[in-house]
Amino acid sequence: MLLFVEQLLNGIQLGVFLFLVSAGLTLIFGIMGVINLAHGSLYMIGAYTAATVMMASGSWLLSLLAAALAAALAGALIEFLLMRPLYRRDHLDQVLVTFGLILFVNEAVTMIWGRTPLFMDLPPLFSGTIEILPGIPYPVYRLAVIGLGLLSAVGLWLLISRTRVGMLIRAGSTNREMVGALGVNISALYTLLFAAGSVLAGIAGAFAGPLVSVQVGMGESVLILAFVVVVIGGIGSVRGALVGALLVGLVDTMGRAFLRDLFGLVLPPAEASGMGAALSSMSIYLLMALILVVRPRGLFPSAGTH
Repeated sequence: MLLFVEQLLNGIQLGVFLFLVSAGLTLIFGIMGVINLAHGSLYMIGAYTAATVMMASGSWLLSLLAAALAAALAGALIEFLLMRPLYRRDHLDQVLVTFGLILFVNEAVTMIWGRTPLFMDLPPLFSGTIEILPGIPYPVYRLAVIGLGLLSAVGLWLLISRTRVGMLIRAGSTNREMVGALGVNISALYTLLFAAGSVLAGIAGAFAGPLVSVQVGMGESVLILAFVVVVIGGIGSVRGALVGALLVGLVDTMGRAFLRDLFGLVLPPAEASGMGAALSSMSIYLLMALILVVRPRGLFPSAGTH
């Protein structure tokens, strides 16, 4: 029971973390029609900025704000210099440019911080554990990540669905020329959207700092998972990103925790270990394939965002 509850919460925490990364990706891809392979680099920039500010100031909140700001500035700069000329080009050009950007950012980070990984201490406010059920302690920091991530999901949904800016974003995704003819600066709106998606990636990087080592190239593995979440949830859907991220987090975590023991009930230990490891690493891709067979456009397909 203890292990099951712990892994369940770990899966939810991973899902919330993946939502922060994939929400910006699905908005940028679904609304702006841009494939940004460098989205993981924005996550890495957030992680490095947070680690640097945390080591210099000792303030976790300040490191979180700095990570969000650095990712927003980097995202706005990328949109203005690189993405804007590519809006009317095909996706292959976008893929080539953003792939090159990954290499550039990785080398720039290496020049600034070196190749030695950085490690962030847990913020004192969130250190220790809390007993969520009798006899079941759980790290406070992971619970904080879950709570702050869910608050971010609610805030993003309210922004897109209940504000004038969100209305303009949704209208611009449907008919950019008409919205521009009404006097709305679509270019500025798209820069704002790109920066907002980058902020979420930067915050995810700041959250990840105390849990994993901050190192060059850390954004690529997260990017793959984020694309899986976007495909499962449906491109352009904030609700789909949240549901897809939670599904991926739970399936991946539970598979790695329990598949080996389940196979051990019917197979010899060596075979059970190999089979469990293989299937657990494939589980999220099998989930994606299954969902696409049933719903080819994802769980919550959207022409705009909802």
